[in-house]
Amino acid sequence: MSFLKKTLASFGIGSAKVDSVLQQEVLYPGLKANIIVHVYGGSQPQEIDNIDLNLCCRYIKEVPINPDKQDRGQTRRVHQTYSLAKWSLPYAFTIEPGETRDFECEFDVPLNTPVTIGDAKVWLETGLDIAMAIDPSDKDVLTVRPDELLDGIFNELEAQGLRIRQVECEAVDGFELPFVQEFEFVPTTGPYHGRWRELEVVAHRDEKELKMWFEIDRNRDGAKGMLASLLGVGKLKRQLSIPLDTSPQQAGEMVIEYLESVS
Repeated sequence: MSFLKKTLASFGIGSAKVDSVLQQEVLYPGLKANIIVHVYGGSQPQEIDNIDLNLCCRYIKEVPINPDKQDRGQTRRVHQTYSLAKWSLPYAFTIEPGETRDFECEFDVPLNTPVTIGDAKVWLETGLDIAMAIDPSDKDVLTVRPDELLDGIFNELEAQGLRIRQVECEAVDGFELPFVQEFEFVPTTGPYHGRWRELEVVAHRDEKELKMWFEIDRNRDGAKGMLASLLGVGKLKRQLSIPLDTSPQQAGEMVIEYLESVS
């Protein structure tokens, strides 16, 4: 093998390539993800130390426009990347020119992976660990849907005339994750039309229960993003815990009963 080809491969030219293929169209938090990783040989044999996978999402954080000045009142919204989970496949092997190697793997999707509606984005990054070379990588945008419990709650809210207007992952302090996903509902028909301007919802699941926080805005000049900021300082009073063995229909009814009791 010529020195030139080795040098080019070290800069990623003619190097091995990687491609991850999800075996299901949609992912659900708390369930399995089945993936086949394809590794394609480049122009010369290359030693692969392992295969790395990184499940990522993005959230919005407000940062000062002029962080070096005393007046930090003005802010701008910027996207931040967060790694929800990382996996490493310790498959050391040599990939020959023109060769294809396939690896099947299965991983647990983290419980609080954001639902990919609105501005929320979730993707999988796959990389090859190759010594003395630029790591080939692959990025796949994923579709994540609510689990059965949260889906049952959303269905009941919709049945009451509430529609999702906006969904964002917002930065938060003092929480388990550096962000929460906010679901903003507006009443278009039904019992809350004319009573509420909007309803903001945050949901967080652990191994035992689904915790939900609510903020009801009755005014037309409500402050956007208040739910995340209040949650970060522990000032949210409207909180409901739902055991995971609750049926989706029961969970939806529990949320409506709770909202009626606090509104």
